[in-house]
Amino acid sequence: MKQRRQKSGLAGQGRRFMGVLLLGLMAGCTSTQTVVIREGGAAGAGEVGAEGRIKLRATSRLPRVLMMVDEKSLGSIPTAEVEALAAKLLLQQNIPVVDQDMVKANIAKSQQLLKMAGDPRGAAALGMQFGADVVIMGEAVAKPSARRIADSNLRTYQAVTTLRAVRTDNAATLASASEDVSVVALDDIGGSAKALRAAGQKSFESLIPAMIEAWEKSGGVGGSELALTRISLTIGGVDQIWKLKALREMLHGLGTKAQNIVQRNYTAGMVMFDLESTLAAEEFSETLVLKPPQGLKLQVLNVSAGKVDLRAVAAQ
Repeated sequence: MKQRRQKSGLAGQGRRFMGVLLLGLMAGCTSTQTVVIREGGAAGAGEVGAEGRIKLRATSRLPRVLMMVDEKSLGSIPTAEVEALAAKLLLQQNIPVVDQDMVKANIAKSQQLLKMAGDPRGAAALGMQFGADVVIMGEAVAKPSARRIADSNLRTYQAVTTLRAVRTDNAATLASASEDVSVVALDDIGGSAKALRAAGQKSFESLIPAMIEAWEKSGGVGGSELALTRISLTIGGVDQIWKLKALREMLHGLGTKAQNIVQRNYTAGMVMFDLESTLAAEEFSETLVLKPPQGLKLQVLNVSAGKVDLRAVAAQ
């Protein structure tokens, strides 16, 4: 009898413990929502993956992304395997992508734009033209090995991808990834394409999450902190010292719109400042033009990613 009472008491304690555990689990489920979408299914609010589940993102807007990857199959033949894979993976996570066909149609008119995309500032300026918040730029190359495997028709194909994600408002690098993958295939075209997709998949598995995390931390729309855009400001027509003093005081009076102001140079009526702003370059230039120092007017000569060129003239 005593043993039965002990067993009954232990069973009651076990039921009470399980009840408390279930209540805790139910309470925890109310605080986090998880979405699981099969690969190839409709895009949803969560990450899509064959093996993965992620928590829904709290950010109100993810960045709009432009792909600028120089891809070569067999070492020299242009292709778009990595760009197509990137568009698929980004859209699966509800990250908007700039229409690549529209971009290429416009870029074909000016080969200079392709050269610009070789550096972060050029890529950022190009991305801004197409309304992108982030540009994923880099290279992807696939080459076959010189020899076939044993006495078969099989050959090894190696692909190398080097990618980085750059903000268009300040040309800052958010994330980067570099991967190389080898695959075995029968023919050159299929083997190169397979190798490029494998290397791209491996790169994007680390690049995309790191890009989104950095976007949110650096103050991307919906982030918790203000983004600071680095701006190089050049103003011409400053032929008198009072104009220089008035311009410097104007910048210091802008508060968060102009921080960490450093005067780099003042020569032959031209002054150069480096500063950080919570505004993008084009908005910053508008602010200066609409509220110039007393006795001066400011004219915009050029605005690009992180750079503003103005001219000061006497107010009439």
